Amino acid sequence: MEEVAIKLRAEGIQKRVLSPGKGDLLTFPDGTKVKFHYRTCLCNGTVLDDSRTMGGQCKPMELILGKKFKLPVWERVVVTMREGEVAEFTCDTKHTALYPLVSQSLRNISVGKDPLEGQRHCCGIAQIHSHHSLGHQDLDELQAHPQPLVFILELLQVLPPGSFRLDTWAMTDEEKLEVVPQIHEEGNALYRRGEIREAAEKYHNAIACLKNLQMKERPGDENWLRLDHMITPLLLNYCQCQLLQGQYYEVLDHCSSVLYKYEDNVKAYFKRGKAHAAVWNEAEARADFAKVVQLDPSLAPSVAKELRQMEERIREKQKEEKGRYKSLFSYGGGTSTAATTG
Repeated sequence: MEEVAIKLRAEGIQKRVLSPGKGDLLTFPDGTKVKFHYRTCLCNGTVLDDSRTMGGQCKPMELILGKKFKLPVWERVVVTMREGEVAEFTCDTKHTALYPLVSQSLRNISVGKDPLEGQRHCCGIAQIHSHHSLGHQDLDELQAHPQPLVFILELLQVLPPGSFRLDTWAMTDEEKLEVVPQIHEEGNALYRRGEIREAAEKYHNAIACLKNLQMKERPGDENWLRLDHMITPLLLNYCQCQLLQGQYYEVLDHCSSVLYKYEDNVKAYFKRGKAHAAVWNEAEARADFAKVVQLDPSLAPSVAKELRQMEERIREKQKEEKGRYKSLFSYGGGTSTAATTG
């Protein structure tokens, strides 16, 4: 271990073992998956990120070695650890310059956002010098004033290549295309079992794979359109899950985006009509349902059922509001009478 520490020091990395791990030091060939918790601090002790609390959840980092992760120093240090080990690594600025961008992506992921949201389409070094805000004051300051950082890692698990399915971000373009139908079917199976939240996550992951590929194509070109036609049914399946989970405004947004491109998509009109009905947009719901029947008359019975349900909900709401107003005026009248009598 002393030999490892000497090599690390020569590279500008100081290692201090806080809790020894178990077993022998493993080998880490490319393609190995490592899971670890991390805490990132400034040298004065200020905590920037902690995987145990980020986004209100305790979720360890998962890294595939050899996939050119934006922060190579994490790959460098984790291969010096045993499973279960907790160690502190103080890393020179040359290893930490890209941390603000990595942190921004990790924070986005922790709250369900696109990991690239808020980042410009240029290389990491160019972004560092672009003076573009990352949306977090601490990261903006770190980007403006690069400095050494302290990483406290706990290595939880080491999985050899071939013993797990790659996360989509770690796949090649070809692997992403191959896995999408499988993820789609897994989502369908979860939906049939009533596991709606889990099904939505599967559809979302499949969409993310295709969106990542689509970003590399020119909008409107043949490959872009081919990918878009693959995304659309997945997006509508995702909308169905969100309808069942009460995320009506998200459904409105997604279905409208589909109809902006494909104005004859019956499923998008139907789901958007249901979402409009759920948020009391009666006129918009009727217009969407009318379009459904126009495009596919065989759906008239289904539309009639949705309209009856909407009308019943509207009557119930009106009845409830009428009762509420009646109680309000009765209460006000009673107070006035009491005051006059007194």
